[in-house]
Amino acid sequence: MKRDMDLVRQILLALEGDQHADAQSKARYEHATIAYHAALLIEAGLVEGSTTKDAEGMPARYFLQRMTWAGHDFLDSMRDDTIWTKARENILKPIGGVAFEVLKEWLRAEMRHKLGLANGD
Repeated sequence: MKRDMDLVRQILLALEGDQHADAQSKARYEHATIAYHAALLIEAGLVEGSTTKDAEGMPARYFLQRMTWAGHDFLDSMRDDTIWTKARENILKPIGGVAFEVLKEWLRAEMRHKLGLANGD
């Protein structure tokens, strides 16, 4: 299964308490896809929670307790719709995906630029 960063963002928003994001992800994605991404978020250290696996070893059920500090930071860097749209159009779509650390750094740089803190000012 391919990692979907839009779903990652929706799950984090939903966990933070955005009911619209929760409803949107449940309507758009199959349960198995959400469970897989929940497991990825746990593995990445962005959320605390647990998953159970099906007979094939894929995540089947998930329970997400809360976001970690790193999860909040990552969500804050991708929360702005303008920055997220720019990331999807300029980073994710042309390349077809990008390493998590590269995306995090790009988002941080965009946020710093938006805040007028470019070049470490």
